Formats: sequence, structure tokens, C-alpha cells
Amino acid sequence: MWCGQKAFLIAARLCHASGKGSADAARESEGIGKLKVGFIGLGNVGGKLSGSLLRNGVDLTVCDLNPARVDDFVARGAQGAATPLDVMRTCDAVITCLPSPAASAAVMAEMLPAVAPGKIWMEMSTTDAAEVNRLGAQVMAQGGAAVDCPVSGGCHRAETGNISIFAGCDRDTFERIAPLLKTMGRRILHTGELGSASILKVVTNYLATANLVTCCEALVTAKAAGMDLNTAYEAIKISSGTSFVHETESQVILNGSRDISFTMDLVKKDVGLFQDVAERNGVALEIAPMLIEIFNDGIARFGERELSPNIIKRLEEATGIEIRAPGFPAQMRDDEPEVPGYEVVPQGATP
Repeated sequence: MWCGQKAFLIAARLCHASGKGSADAARESEGIGKLKVGFIGLGNVGGKLSGSLLRNGVDLTVCDLNPARVDDFVARGAQGAATPLDVMRTCDAVITCLPSPAASAAVMAEMLPAVAPGKIWMEMSTTDAAEVNRLGAQVMAQGGAAVDCPVSGGCHRAETGNISIFAGCDRDTFERIAPLLKTMGRRILHTGELGSASILKVVTNYLATANLVTCCEALVTAKAAGMDLNTAYEAIKISSGTSFVHETESQVILNGSRDISFTMDLVKKDVGLFQDVAERNGVALEIAPMLIEIFNDGIARFGERELSPNIIKRLEEATGIEIRAPGFPAQMRDDEPEVPGYEVVPQGATP
């Protein structure tokens, strides 16, 4: 149930995001307040996104292969479910946030018998567009609605409700689930039909991976050339060469923790999904295959569950140079306040 101050904050969030009057926003808040939401997958990202829902008073049911994660949410006021089928039976909207397309397919196979008109499946995993369309077609064949709505911006921003979210679905479905998205994230982009969000998600993850590898090469080269790494970090940050990846992942690289809550096997999966999109559309890529080769080598050396910024260890070992500097955090923290989410209107589009 949403009540008291939380209802007021969500109504204010909706009013700010949509430009509606307070009465309209309150009605929208009341409508989603009656929505029972299920969340399957309480890992690094899913646990934080579902935490935002729970923190903002959403009627939440959770499910995960790890019972301890479910118990933690139940202790904070959520309801627990034993199986994905139970989640779909009891909830109006079911969110999945899982590590692979295969995991999503397995969960859908369990949930599908309970899909019925009015039910909504929201896929927040980073997955293959063709696969999300295949699973979404199964949902829609039974009268349900399907959305792919992956996130971007890092686990630290997922934790505070400030992450960006892409949403692929028809406009009517987007309007139904927008208040949920605006509770979990800050910048919400309706990307088009089902599958479009998953394509754009792997495009952005590909760019982030390319940024990571070039940041590693830049830091090692700067150190080899005798540059102070604190100064090199600032030089990159204030220059045309900066990026979101540099301003986050370079910090945990320099700290030495390399902890960005993302692993090499996930990087390889995401770049592979991007490569698949390119191949299906007749685009011959040059850099993506090199990135896959680099991470295959990293996985062979350090293990598939090694933290992805430790791809720099390949260069550290080759050069004998250790990339460390004082004054950087072991983990990224989002120091921006949680603010109302809003829909991003693409440049050149009519609001």
C-alpha cells in the first residue's frame, strides 16, 4: 500500500514528470498504488531496483534463487514468493532482472501459464532483442503486455533511483508502467516498440566497454611516460577525452579495488549481443571482435567472474606497471539526491 508521505512524494514525482496538474498526478499515483508488482532477480542490479520500489511504498512481491535475498526483502516489508509462477499468479506487473537470455527464457517458461489479460511483463535484463520479442509474443498471445526496459548508469545509481531506463513497448503500455519506471529511475526514454530498448542497451554497453579498454590503455601509457596518475586522471576528466566510464571506473581502477559490481563474463555477453545485432543487420564491425578477443583473454587468465575493470591487469602484467593512486574510492557512491523521474524526449522529436 502507498500511504501518507510516500503517496504525496510519488504524486509530486508524477506531476513533475508529466506536467499534469496535482489532481491528475494524484489519480495516477492512486492507480499505480493499487498495482501489485512482482520482481524476479535480486542480484547486483535487481536488488537495487526492487529496493527503490519497496522504499517508495510499492506493493512488492520478490523471488530469487537465493533465499537469503528474499528473506532480506521480506524483513523490510515485501512479500516473498517461492516460484516465478507464484509471482505471475499474484501480481499485475512482473519485472525480471536476470543474468542471461537463457535465464529469462527459463523464468518465462515457468510464468507463462499464469499470464492473462491485464498482466504486464517487464524485462529489465540486458538481453537479445530477438529473444525478448520471442518471449513477448508469448505473453501477448495470452492477452498480456510486454516491455523491455533495461537500465544504464551503474549499480550506484540503481541504488538511489537515479539510473536511466529505456522502455520498448507500445505507447499505451508505456503510460501504464511509466510511474513504476519513474520510481526506479531518473531519466526514462520510450525507445519505440518491444525490442528497441534491448538494441539500444547493448549499443550503449558496447560503447562503455570500448571506453573501459581505452581508459586502461591511457592510464598505463600515462604512467609508463612518467605522468602522475592523480594528475592524469584530472587531465582526462576536464578534457574532450573524458567519459562516464572514466569518471567512474577509472576511479575504482586507481583505488585498486576495481569493484564496479560487473564481471568479465557479463561484458563478453553484452558485446556479443551487440555483435549479433550488427551481423543481423549486415554491418561488418572491426572493434567489437577485438573487444571480445580481449575479454576472452581476460577470462582465460583471471576467470569469468573477475571484476571487469581488472581487464587492466593484462597491461599491468605485460608492462610490470601497477596502476594505483591515492584518494580514490573503493566503490562508486551516487551523491546526487533521489529526485522525481521524468520522460526524456529525443532531440528533434515533438514532445
